[in-house]
Amino acid sequence: MTWLLLLVLQLSGSGCAGKESAVKLPTQSPPPFSESGQAPLRDFWWTTFDDQELDQQVDIALRGNFDLEGALQRILQAQAIARREASDLLPDVDGVALAESTVRTDSPNSARWVLGLDASYQVDLWGEIGSRVDAQWLRASATEADFNVVALTLSADVARTWFALIEANAQIELLDEQIQTNLTGLKLQEARFGLGQIRSADVLRQRQLVESTREQRVVVLSRIEVLEHLLAVLQGQPPQEASYSPGAQLPQLPPLPETGLPAELLNRRPDIRRDFLALWAADRDLASAVSAQYPRLNLAASFTTVAESPENLFREWVFSVAGQLIAPLIDGGQRRAEVDRNVATVRLRFTEFSQTVLIAYQEVENALVREQYQLQRIEKLETQAKLAHQASIQLREQYLIGETEYLDVLSSIQQEQSLQRNVLSARLELILNRIALYLALAGDFDPRQAYPLANIPLEYVDGVPIEIIEGAPPVIVEQLPEENDIDE
Repeated sequence: MTWLLLLVLQLSGSGCAGKESAVKLPTQSPPPFSESGQAPLRDFWWTTFDDQELDQQVDIALRGNFDLEGALQRILQAQAIARREASDLLPDVDGVALAESTVRTDSPNSARWVLGLDASYQVDLWGEIGSRVDAQWLRASATEADFNVVALTLSADVARTWFALIEANAQIELLDEQIQTNLTGLKLQEARFGLGQIRSADVLRQRQLVESTREQRVVVLSRIEVLEHLLAVLQGQPPQEASYSPGAQLPQLPPLPETGLPAELLNRRPDIRRDFLALWAADRDLASAVSAQYPRLNLAASFTTVAESPENLFREWVFSVAGQLIAPLIDGGQRRAEVDRNVATVRLRFTEFSQTVLIAYQEVENALVREQYQLQRIEKLETQAKLAHQASIQLREQYLIGETEYLDVLSSIQQEQSLQRNVLSARLELILNRIALYLALAGDFDPRQAYPLANIPLEYVDGVPIEIIEGAPPVIVEQLPEENDIDE
């Protein structure tokens, strides 16, 4: 697997010191993808379907989803931890105030008043603290990349649910047509039975077909309500009164997007960037653990005034400076074990990163292959549906002249109607597979930035007016503080 990113751990007997990186990641070009289109890939990938209602549903979800808000809070949490670690690079200064009184039985009482400042500072001789701070900022960046993963996944979940709702409504329309067709057939059979031309079993079979179609309709209605509940929760709304009107017309499949080079995928996908940042953070942890084996220098200073009474407190000041060099001699192998643990962690993070890269390539290839064969499957299903319709017509004619049994006619009708429903389901699968391809190829987008919704008027969602303003940000969140620069 020479084309994959390789990890070379450069660890000598004493380890790596200071800011020197413990990992190097040479790259070679992986093989190209099996297929590629010409359509440019959009950051807001769902706009490719040119469905303004879908755009609005995604926008509402980006504004209200609680998982996305939780991911944002994890960013703030990780950045706060990084700032806390960075505080170790600065000296600690404490104010000191002391009032002490001593009561003696055989001598005069005494008092002591102290006021001043104490300062302490650990000199980062070998970069231990700096490496630790870098690791935390890298983890904060990885958390932000994970935020983008959540946003991408949320947009895909909304799109999948929306198109599933459209397909379910189309199934309802188709089932209503089939029910009417079957009811018409039932009336004809009942009339023929009244004339003594057919047996009662033929009427019963036709009634069973009507009830079977109605049962299918009940199943689809249940699925519609479940999908509406799911979409409401994705948008951060209570599911009890969720109601949507997506229509019953699935969109045409957009042109195949340009897949680009596999190496470009590594820069686009936020999950790959997240795992790489986690790998880099583990490397900085390793550098910090190695540096912890070396001597450390602590500095201390104080500026105080001491007096026996408050009125004399500021007459005399004392300034002292001290330095302390601490060298670890015997620790029972604790520091070396910590180095070994971090080495294993770096290797673990690399395996996770490598697996994420492979899965990313797999997802693209799977989506391309599935779309290719799904198109062929839809073509075959449509051909079968046409043939079943022709067979159904011929069998009905033969039945009327007594050349075949009604059971053959009934079986033909059931197969034709089942194929019609399967065609709809297959078209939905094709769209869902295209969503998977967009998700596998799409670069991350930041929902905190402006999301260009155009020509979407004032709408009502669950009775609440939603005004979509062109160029307005989809998520109103607190602006994140800028990260500290990380030494590379």
